[in-house]
Amino acid sequence: MRDQIILNNYDEMREWFKGKNVLLVSGRSLESFVTLKAELEDIKKKDAQIVRFDGFKPNPTYESVLDGLKVFKENGCDAIAAIGGGSAMDVAKCIKMFSNMDSSELYLNQKIVPNDIPFFAIPTTAGTGSEATRFAVIYYKGEKQSVVDESCIPDTVLFDPECLKNLPLYQKKATMLDALSHAIESYWNIKSNDESKEYARKAIEGVIKNMDGYLANSDEGIRGMIEAAFIAGKAINITQTTAGHAMCYKITTTFGVSHGHATMLCNRVLYPWMIENADKCKDTRGKEYLLKTFDDIGKALGADDALSGAKKLNDIFDKLDMEIPVATKEQYDLLKSSVNIDRLNDNPVTLDENTIDILYHKILR
Repeated sequence: MRDQIILNNYDEMREWFKGKNVLLVSGRSLESFVTLKAELEDIKKKDAQIVRFDGFKPNPTYESVLDGLKVFKENGCDAIAAIGGGSAMDVAKCIKMFSNMDSSELYLNQKIVPNDIPFFAIPTTAGTGSEATRFAVIYYKGEKQSVVDESCIPDTVLFDPECLKNLPLYQKKATMLDALSHAIESYWNIKSNDESKEYARKAIEGVIKNMDGYLANSDEGIRGMIEAAFIAGKAINITQTTAGHAMCYKITTTFGVSHGHATMLCNRVLYPWMIENADKCKDTRGKEYLLKTFDDIGKALGADDALSGAKKLNDIFDKLDMEIPVATKEQYDLLKSSVNIDRLNDNPVTLDENTIDILYHKILR
């Protein structure tokens, strides 16, 4: 993975835009970022051509990417900027990847042809870490599609605390928990290595250190949380995620809770369960290695060992006052049959359908 350039202020952002013809991919949230919007309008007047594309919704579709690609090409754009959360990032990533591919065929069926189109990003949530990953998710005919290539990672990123100050409190909590889940799952992933574990450790410590300031809306706390989410993104860019994410998706659609909320509903239960069932370890590095990994996660959380770390994780969830949904028998049956087995392949402890059912009964009320 190539190094990314991190910008610190609007003057540096202006230098990036200067002389370029930029497709700006952003949702309606841009209207609420008064200072940033004014800066972009001034850049457009003096330093660069900027064409805005906002024709997409959460969980963006393949068709919306095609609409953005059309705007990119018709206006002769030579650079892309994305301002937003995961949806804006995913759309911008796909526009970049598809821009030099064969338009006469379905892009999703083609091999990605990497390109060097300059790509700038400003994340407006501290959670997905999409600005640091090679993954984009869009929907085609109602089905989720993952588009993956290193070339879609933004080469330049600006951390702007203003963009997170007006987020609803629930969204701030949930995205923060998503970042924490990314880091924890990356750390215990069977594909972890020294580099991914260092990113994951720093991200866990960053979330814990900045949590109070972030929720209190301090500039320092917000910036620290953006950085922690970014570093967690760098960790999962190497390893991807595990059972916490595999088990969370149907919780989101069934109970209407946000993604990050659902990931921590799962991980606060998975962590102590896996400690107690480490004899089912499937990491080739062995049970003792896995137990040390669980201890290291606990220490990164600010606890003494794995079990006290698991308790602290649950205490964090309780302190945030996040809802635990109530499930019916029919919903439990639906959940246990919905898990993405591919995501379970990277989990360090073996899970079967019966165990997954037991875990869901611990996760929900």
